[in-house]
Amino acid sequence: MRIVHVVTLVSDDGAYGGPTSVAVGQLEECAARGHEVTLVSLWRGRSPAPGRVGAVPLRSRPARALLPGRFTGIMHPLLARDLWRAMGAADAVHIHAGRDLVSLTALVVAALRRKRFVAQTHGMVEPRRSRVVRLFDRVYVPLLRRARGFLVLTERERLALAEVVGPQGPPLRPLPNGVRSRGGSAAGPRRDREVLFLARLHPRKRPEAFVEMAALVHRRVPGARFALYGADEGSLPEVLRLIAAHGLEDVVSYGGALAPAEAVRAQAEAAVYVLPSVDEPFPMTVLQALSVGTPVVCTDSCGIAEELAHRGAAAVTDGSPAALADAVCELLTDEERRHALVAAGHRAVEERFSIRAVTDRLEEIYRDLSSPGLSGVTVPVRDISR
Repeated sequence: MRIVHVVTLVSDDGAYGGPTSVAVGQLEECAARGHEVTLVSLWRGRSPAPGRVGAVPLRSRPARALLPGRFTGIMHPLLARDLWRAMGAADAVHIHAGRDLVSLTALVVAALRRKRFVAQTHGMVEPRRSRVVRLFDRVYVPLLRRARGFLVLTERERLALAEVVGPQGPPLRPLPNGVRSRGGSAAGPRRDREVLFLARLHPRKRPEAFVEMAALVHRRVPGARFALYGADEGSLPEVLRLIAAHGLEDVVSYGGALAPAEAVRAQAEAAVYVLPSVDEPFPMTVLQALSVGTPVVCTDSCGIAEELAHRGAAAVTDGSPAALADAVCELLTDEERRHALVAAGHRAVEERFSIRAVTDRLEEIYRDLSSPGLSGVTVPVRDISR
């Protein structure tokens, strides 16, 4: 099959996060199975856009800010032409859709091309009451309803998306994110006492809680070191203030945003990965850490926390700095506990979050795009892994 995915942004710092990572992972596995794949996106970076992202051919244009908003208003006029050409030859079109100009343009082109497509919103399309969103949705939502199906991660996303598109919208089908187990192959030597934060420095990601946790751990495990990586989205000044206030300048470092390959390497080399964010729907960074054998500490509001806790595959906490610190200290000092968590994490990737299983489902969905209707019915997302 000729498969085309559309995502809003590819960048050298991984700024668009999960949707881009998911699209690339899905397409890499499709390509490994012999399908002809293309990713269409905007590009933002210090160098010209690459021709490929990993093994995936990339068709891109430089991102330009046409309207306010970090991602909402970026576009390039010639991207519409690229979408028109790419979709014309496609057997399956998969739009990773947010409320933004790229997604809107992709939906318009799919409609004009009369292409059957599936949409995956990654939790980005929820009910909003602002006047601007209501005006945008007058055009956006009718086009979104033309999808042959929506791929959803969680029950919360299913309910939110159903409210946006209405009861007569397309079927909503559960599809988890998936990763390929990497073992330790992406890593240099493991840094036995390094604790890692790898996410946007945004209030929802709670990098401040990571610094507070670091202060508590440092008192108990003086040799521990802490690294934060990610694009600043408003929290960096407070992070730096807290580092100075606790006297942690030689203990906690901020290294800016990392390119995707560098991010994987950083996770593979860390002793512990901590994601203190709240209401994280389906964090790819957690799955990636599990895939490279790095033990994970997360909060109980993470969308996959219950599954990971049940499997003993992550240290799940209430998200307070004290609870995060307790979990990190245990993993830094208890080798048996650390090994058990890593082994369970590998099993979770292989059995429930494997990109192979995800792509098996995607192939079925893509084949259905050539039939009169998308097979299957809406099912509760609690059955996502069955």
